[in-house]
Amino acid sequence: MVPAARVAAAIEVLADVEARRRPAADALKDWGLARRFAGSGDRAAIAGLVYDALRRKASSAWIIGEASPRAEVLGALKQLRSLDEAEIAALFSGEGHAPAPLSEAERERLRTGDLAGAPAHVQGDYPEWLAPAFAETFGEAAVDEGRALANRAPVDLRVNALKGDRDRGLAALAHLGAVAAPLSPIGLRIAVRGDGRGPALSAEPAYVKGVVEVQDEGSQLATLLSGAAPGMQALDLCAGAGGKTLALAGMMANHGQIYASDPDGRRLAPIYARLARSGARNV
Repeated sequence: MVPAARVAAAIEVLADVEARRRPAADALKDWGLARRFAGSGDRAAIAGLVYDALRRKASSAWIIGEASPRAEVLGALKQLRSLDEAEIAALFSGEGHAPAPLSEAERERLRTGDLAGAPAHVQGDYPEWLAPAFAETFGEAAVDEGRALANRAPVDLRVNALKGDRDRGLAALAHLGAVAAPLSPIGLRIAVRGDGRGPALSAEPAYVKGVVEVQDEGSQLATLLSGAAPGMQALDLCAGAGGKTLALAGMMANHGQIYASDPDGRRLAPIYARLARSGARNV
């Protein structure tokens, strides 16, 4: 699919989300099942644009002057992809599978539209009903906090202490631009690309061999704050797929005992493959 066709598909998926009031993931899945011609790269690009548009839904509507799936995509392209009017107009040519051409009003808003005078919840892209709580909690920083939450998260990784340290992880993933996480001493961070896509970690030897695991920095810090140490008994009561369990195994150096439990066996099932890859033997 050409880029313009991907933009048109994103608008179609967003329209389905709005019309049927359903999760974006469900709408994206149905779109892909009905269009087998779309490759994995196409589906990933469309999903990235859909989620970018949802993250900036309120501010895009303000900038474009219209609340619609088309306006959401226009706003996302302007705000998150940093495309100018001419670049966006090339995607909205109306030719082939491209969206209809830009109107004069849309062109004007793309040139001059901004968030001046917008309420805090629009500038920060958080729900209006949360505005009082945001104002009370964050004060003058409410907009900045909201926009930070609306940004696409980077890819956070945890170095497996059973197989190496952060320097080894940094060296193994230097070609992906990996840097040390700001707070976690065992964390790595990889920025997403301009199109919103992250690295293909499943093809990286450091991931395949269990040197690194995907885990957001907040979860890493929660595990570190537990104070787990070799020889202890530990319980991960809501283990899910086992991310914190694996981190505990590293902290405990495979000595002691960890119990991983979850009321949903389907969520817990992936832990077996992850344990084998990580080298954890005390779970």
